[in-house]
Amino acid sequence: MARGFHVAVAGATGAVGTEMLKTLEKRNFPVKSLRLLASKRSVGRELEFRGEKLKVEELTENSFQGMDIALFSAGASRSKEFAAATVKAGAVMIDNSSAFRMDAKVPLVVPEVNPGDVKQHQGIIANPNCTTIILLVAVKPLHDLSPVKRIVVSTYQSASGAGALAMEELEKSTAAYLAGQTYQHSVLPHPYAFNLFSHNSDVTANGYNQEEMKMVHETRKIMHDDAIRVCATSVRVPVLRSHAEAIVVEQARKVSVEEALAALAKAPGLKVVDDRKANYFPMPIDSNDQYDVLVGRVRDDLSCDTGLALFVCGDQLLKGAALNAVQIAELL
Repeated sequence: MARGFHVAVAGATGAVGTEMLKTLEKRNFPVKSLRLLASKRSVGRELEFRGEKLKVEELTENSFQGMDIALFSAGASRSKEFAAATVKAGAVMIDNSSAFRMDAKVPLVVPEVNPGDVKQHQGIIANPNCTTIILLVAVKPLHDLSPVKRIVVSTYQSASGAGALAMEELEKSTAAYLAGQTYQHSVLPHPYAFNLFSHNSDVTANGYNQEEMKMVHETRKIMHDDAIRVCATSVRVPVLRSHAEAIVVEQARKVSVEEALAALAKAPGLKVVDDRKANYFPMPIDSNDQYDVLVGRVRDDLSCDTGLALFVCGDQLLKGAALNAVQIAELL
């Protein structure tokens, strides 16, 4: 393998973990050695990296000796369980779970938005929630033109956000529906084929579910602005992979559609898809397997003098998870 860093991937066999491996390879990250970690049931399984087959090892407290970077996508409980061992071994944990996102000592980073926060790490850096990442990649260029005071966002979230088993449930339930057969769902709480429903995270005391509140709290932390008001509605839709979001922003001053489109076109991590004549705008099918977040439908908010409305799509497994984590490693 190439000269460079010793990298561990915890949760290597999951939907995000496998995308982390592909992303490290595609972006030619300088990997000197790679250690694949997962639960005991996956031990011995082989995954390919740069043409070489590597065996999966069991994730234990001794897994991080000699490692420089540990990419975690094994769930919040596992991240909390192994954080101390990872840091003690001298590796920097880049964690894709919710375990440390709101910890004041842990930077929460979207490289296109707040790359400088990486320097503040004390051994752990958190990857934001997928919907927050996709939202802020598109909002940050507008915020730079004129401070964003308020965000109203509705998310249309794909099966991949609930993991590989949810993606499988969507495929199987759709096939059963089309064949006129019954299908007993077990991964998600409601029938998934040809249906949509409020996001399956727990509903909190204020009526918003946990997914929606993540967007509120994480946006303020990443943007370093507790005054930004965020109203989110998160919906699970029968799409396999990419998330979509309808976003309305209220800014300090009126930004024209032309000014906004010019800023979005220049911004890193974005691709403008905004063809009014052809009625062609961002779609999940076009953002699958893409690093860039697609942004379009940019128009004046008719209900607010200083508002803009836009629509975005982003690959939940890539920019919403694996790619963002690898970009943080690149910043390191």
